Amino acid sequence: MRVFNVNDAQVEYDDSDPEGYKGGAVDFKAAIGARTMTGKLFELPPGQALCPYHWETDEEWLLVLQGRLKVRHPDGEAEVGPGDLVAFPAGPEGAHKTTTVGDEAARFIFLSTHNLPAVAYYPDSEKIGVWTEDRDMHVMVRKGSRLDYYDGEV
Repeated sequence: MRVFNVNDAQVEYDDSDPEGYKGGAVDFKAAIGARTMTGKLFELPPGQALCPYHWETDEEWLLVLQGRLKVRHPDGEAEVGPGDLVAFPAGPEGAHKTTTVGDEAARFIFLSTHNLPAVAYYPDSEKIGVWTEDRDMHVMVRKGSRLDYYDGEV
């Protein structure tokens, strides 16, 4: 059995994250030997959001450990705090954006089914992201942009 302690974990910040989306994370999937699900511990300073508003082809669960988050969802907005657990189903009904509320950093876990390739849609910007096991094959495109099936073929 492998153990990952969320209380002792140190998150890593990415200096390239833009203002409004600055946060730290640590992926613990490998640390616990997970295979069919994935999980990350996040830390967001006050006023920062994790990701733009989006939905995915995988189900996600949010568990708040510390601080408070405003969650934008298809029916509006709600606030969640320590101990609150929320599920975001796969597809448009699971669209969400999480933003820290108040003066305290928020620490929370996102758990997800882990089906690859994974697809996310960002309604505000009409982007579509596709992720595979090979990072060189990740794609982010604007909805409606299309190549002909035989484009570039000989």
